[in-house]
Amino acid sequence: MKPIGSMALAVGLAIGLASDGAAQAETTAPQQVLFTNVNVFDGVNDKLVRNAQVLVEGNLIKTVSTGSLSAAGATVIDGGGGTLLPGFIENHAHLMLPGPTLPSMEANSTWEDLAIHGTQMAQMYLMQGFTTVRDAGGANAGLRRAIDSGQINGPRFYPSAAFLSTRGGHADFANYTSPPGEDSNFSRLNMAQEVDSVAAMHKFARNNFRMGATQLKYMQSGGVVSAFDPWQLLAGSPEEIKAAVQVANEYGSYVMAHSYRKEAIMSALEAGVKSIEHGFMFDCEISELMEEKGAYITTNLTAFDPGLLDIPAVRDVPASLAKAKSASAAFADYIDNMKRCPAKRGFHTDCVGTVAACNIQIAYEKHLNNHFFGPHASLVAMTSVGGEIAALSGDFMNPYTEGKLGVIEEGAYADILILDGNPLEDFSVVGTGDQWFGAEPRPDSPETIRLIMKDGVIYKNTLGQ
Repeated sequence: MKPIGSMALAVGLAIGLASDGAAQAETTAPQQVLFTNVNVFDGVNDKLVRNAQVLVEGNLIKTVSTGSLSAAGATVIDGGGGTLLPGFIENHAHLMLPGPTLPSMEANSTWEDLAIHGTQMAQMYLMQGFTTVRDAGGANAGLRRAIDSGQINGPRFYPSAAFLSTRGGHADFANYTSPPGEDSNFSRLNMAQEVDSVAAMHKFARNNFRMGATQLKYMQSGGVVSAFDPWQLLAGSPEEIKAAVQVANEYGSYVMAHSYRKEAIMSALEAGVKSIEHGFMFDCEISELMEEKGAYITTNLTAFDPGLLDIPAVRDVPASLAKAKSASAAFADYIDNMKRCPAKRGFHTDCVGTVAACNIQIAYEKHLNNHFFGPHASLVAMTSVGGEIAALSGDFMNPYTEGKLGVIEEGAYADILILDGNPLEDFSVVGTGDQWFGAEPRPDSPETIRLIMKDGVIYKNTLGQ
């Protein structure tokens, strides 16, 4: 037999593959799911669309209607008069940081420990109703690959890869005696990198995108429980921050900045940062600059809980206790300013700890959002604003570009919850908890979240039970 020439082989393969594809297309039409008897919160408006139907085709929403939809062969799910809304979006999580302290993680955590913790955190977040999570430092792309390939259950995942921090900054997790520039456990795992020059910023920022980051995280301010940094720290030069923004722009993405002080927030915004994290000294001048720059803010409201001073990591460390008291006084106007001054605010938990502890903290963060800002603003923060923040990662670095996130509309991703009740009237149905420290363990998934769908796949359905 004569060998098949390369052109003939290529043509033959092409015909074979085309035939297989055609046959497959005939037998695998997109699956349809029709939700009936639901009231829709679309992620934006302050009223529900009553007595609606929502048709999902494949992983996208095909139709939202108040009329009767015809979908032959569709799986029909009666929503029981519940509220259908977008899956929640967490804008500031740390799925790879198990705690209990930063030094203990640096000294004692192997990649196996961190991977197991991240897997469990991803599963917990999904069952709490979060279909999208933006990780704010410490996670590379491996967890997203495992989720998106179906190896583990979890939300859509937007990792920031390594924290980018100055020496002595908020993400300097190295041991006290470590000399400058020496590798740490976290740097070897690309969870935190020391950047003390424009050149270092270029190198590690580009490496983060190489490792699968969808955006960059820069630690511009200090913190309370971290070892070396006052919360008032104004870290890095303007040139270094601009270097981070430059690299993000090269990839069509953006920078999120851990910024407490007003001076830090203003300089970050002027440099081109698009997402201010924490932003505790937010005021109307910042609001105006955010609007001008098209920027967002995400804030962990647990920072305003008086019980924060009783956390062992704060209470038992004199320096941390002093920092916490000073910060509480300086941040006192945040809530009032956020109510007075318009800003696009995303939901933000910022939990570092065990899965059980973070489950409790997430529920409490939901509660505080409603307590301070009411149900509609809280739902918008947890849905459509989160979707807008996710989209900042651009067409290239954003791994999820088929549809919009955080909204219920035609062409959006089929990331859907059905709640047993109306969250605009009773916010507790989203799975809140009114206690943080000393709270009883939370259920794996709130009873009032009756259905969880992500990317057109149902992960929980207790409707009719």
